[in-house]
Amino acid sequence: MKKESNTYQKNKLSTLDFKRLSEFITQNYGIKLPAHKKVLLESRLQRRLNKLEIDSMKEYVNHVFSNEGLQNELAHMTDRILTNKTDFFRENAHFEFLKNNILPNFKKNNSHNSTFNIWSAGCSSGEEPYTMSFVLNNFAIHNQDFNYEIFATDVSNEMLNKSKLGIFHQKRIINIETSLMKRYFLKSKDKTKNYLRIVPELRSKIKFEKLNFMDSQYEVPDNFDIIFCKNVLIYFSRETQLKVIKKLATKLKHNAYLFVGLSESLSNYNLPFKLIRPSVYQKIS
Repeated sequence: MKKESNTYQKNKLSTLDFKRLSEFITQNYGIKLPAHKKVLLESRLQRRLNKLEIDSMKEYVNHVFSNEGLQNELAHMTDRILTNKTDFFRENAHFEFLKNNILPNFKKNNSHNSTFNIWSAGCSSGEEPYTMSFVLNNFAIHNQDFNYEIFATDVSNEMLNKSKLGIFHQKRIINIETSLMKRYFLKSKDKTKNYLRIVPELRSKIKFEKLNFMDSQYEVPDNFDIIFCKNVLIYFSRETQLKVIKKLATKLKHNAYLFVGLSESLSNYNLPFKLIRPSVYQKIS
């Protein structure tokens, strides 16, 4: 019984070590980790302890903040902590508005050689920018003078690597229309593997880069017609939210659109946006 108790304690973060980790994450990534997240954090970090054959959380935290850990382990630790929940066509009303309203208006009001630019800010494992590519490519098929570019960023190296591969388990795409499945996914040659891959044509249309929302400047283009920054702001303090949105606003064209999550809002902020439908904002002067 005593041995089991000791093992249990080794798998737990002390109050001090949780504070060290949470303060580091907030300072460097803007994400709040309240006390009730401690159990979740312990669960996510346990894999790294097993991988490195480290006996206790205390030893692991000390390793992370050592010179060797800061160089070799820090990225792995943050990949475990940061939330990466996403789906194809998540909050589908946004993609319907893109397809039925924004794209036709863009074509109507711009010259034939104009390029439609869209940014998935916080792309996670890639479902959002690939969903964008389905919608934009379908529009391009019926409007052959329509050009588009997709930019996608995330702070996690692991998520960016997954996104670039464009490989998804069948259970991740069961709700996608059959026509899109046939057009935009390739089945594995190995029939025993339940994975599909996005076709090269679409993978090549997306530029993936690393970006931390806490950076003082966003080294990205400033000509976007749409920015999706969905279900990201909820993890930030109000002060950090304001800073992030102001920087995103500088990257949008006049009259361009910022999409946030359905549970997020820009109300009560003094910002150059007007609400045009739930969680969809348009940049104004």
